[in-house]
Amino acid sequence: MSLTGTTNEQTIYFYLISKGLSPHGAAGLMGNIKNESNFSPTNLENSYEKKLGYTDATYTAAVDNGSYTNFAHDGAGYGLCQWTYWSRKQALLDNAKKVKKSIGDLIAQLDFMLSEMAGYKGLLDILRTATDVRTASDAVLTKYERPADQSETAKARRASYGQAIYNKYAGGSSASTGGTAHTGGTNMSKLYASAVIAVAVAEIGYMEKKTNSQLDSPTANAGSNNWTRYAAFFDNECPNWYNGKKNGYAWCDMFVDYCFHKAYGHENALKLLCQPEKSAGAGCTSSYAYYKRKGQVGTTPKVGAQIFFGTSTSNLTHTGIVEKFDSTYVYTIEGNTSDRVARRTYKRTASNIIGYGYPAYDVEDGVSGGSTGQTAPSAPSTSGEIVYTVKAGDTLSGIAAKYGTTYQVLAAYNGISNPNVIRVGQKIRIPSGEKPSASAPAAPSSPQTSTPGTVKVEAAMYFDKAQARTYTVTADSGLNIRAGAGTGKTSLGVLKKGATVRCYGYYNKVGSVLWLYVVANGITGYVCKTHLK
Repeated sequence: MSLTGTTNEQTIYFYLISKGLSPHGAAGLMGNIKNESNFSPTNLENSYEKKLGYTDATYTAAVDNGSYTNFAHDGAGYGLCQWTYWSRKQALLDNAKKVKKSIGDLIAQLDFMLSEMAGYKGLLDILRTATDVRTASDAVLTKYERPADQSETAKARRASYGQAIYNKYAGGSSASTGGTAHTGGTNMSKLYASAVIAVAVAEIGYMEKKTNSQLDSPTANAGSNNWTRYAAFFDNECPNWYNGKKNGYAWCDMFVDYCFHKAYGHENALKLLCQPEKSAGAGCTSSYAYYKRKGQVGTTPKVGAQIFFGTSTSNLTHTGIVEKFDSTYVYTIEGNTSDRVARRTYKRTASNIIGYGYPAYDVEDGVSGGSTGQTAPSAPSTSGEIVYTVKAGDTLSGIAAKYGTTYQVLAAYNGISNPNVIRVGQKIRIPSGEKPSASAPAAPSSPQTSTPGTVKVEAAMYFDKAQARTYTVTADSGLNIRAGAGTGKTSLGVLKKGATVRCYGYYNKVGSVLWLYVVANGITGYVCKTHLK
């Protein structure tokens, strides 16, 4: 999973809201995380850095590559929650290996944290229903973190961190009162388009169900009978939202409404969607009509806009959220598309795109006019490289895909230590020779045994700047570029003798043999360094 956020703090907040925590519950939990690690998933307990001879980065890398084998039993606190006890650290390590992520991966740690919390009776229920930060914060402190210091001073400190987070993202200034997210208070959070996009991104991969069962699981009980957790949320938690129960009905529009509710709270979601309570807005045609009554419709895509498909404004059959767009394409996140939540791409001129509804977002840095921001063209630098300015909703992997490269390449080229975190307005340098593409990267030379984009390429485990340069293939019969290190990995294509490949310093090893992570012929993969010069 990948979530939008310009900082770890922002990403964590959006993640927790997308998982059903109330704004107060999310903030209370985050106050504890701030106290433990200041939101750094690679944080090694400071007192152990000198003792073990590692920094946060080198400890994480050593655990990932297997050169350090005492992770579970070294007694050092690590990660967002400063996991310390051996069985919990072992479970954290096992989970990282299972999902094939770094031990310091932000989302993998958040997933693990919530799976742990499910085993603490009543804790998640408290965090999902909390209406004040202190209650949520104390529950995490006493039921989950359980530090030696559980004094009133410790509780107040963690709750104060949580209250500041609540004020920043959900509005309001009272530590004890409830209230609707994003309303009231001098520290009121802005209604940014990036917030709803972040929630939608977190839902990608969810599959509708064949029966009214296992609704919260992303993939279990998959079917095509329109049972979803989105409709169940409104039926059970917000019975005044629609004009009746909706589970079991087509759900593309309910998915959009759900994302808005999770991002902004009940009152502001209705305001942005231009809907009254008890609306008939669970249908695409009705939802478009609500925007139209407010004069907030048009035919130009905008970031965060609701896109509508059909044959006419009186016969709309599908909808989604605009994640981004350029001069040729519009990129969306949609529910009920092939019975799941997924990203889709359309020509802006597609005949089935009937129009857009424009929520009245607040103006966001890097997004002109709130929801009106078109991705600006990237300016070339004097060195021939391209400089891309990060916009709301961008991820490093998404930028990499646009230019036919990988996030690892861009991270290395730009000196980005945490690829999960980029900020609006940040300049990303694209290496010379990478060309923007709104579709899949160019296909490699034939023959190829697998289409690039359909095979998951393994993550590189090692980095050495000395390996970063352009190489020439020396193998007379050509050289396979593969989805992983080793001759048994899937071939993505064959590079002819004399072809060039570009490595930015990342690689994996098989025994003592280096397999470089390279870009060649518009695709990325691994080639054996033995056959390069």
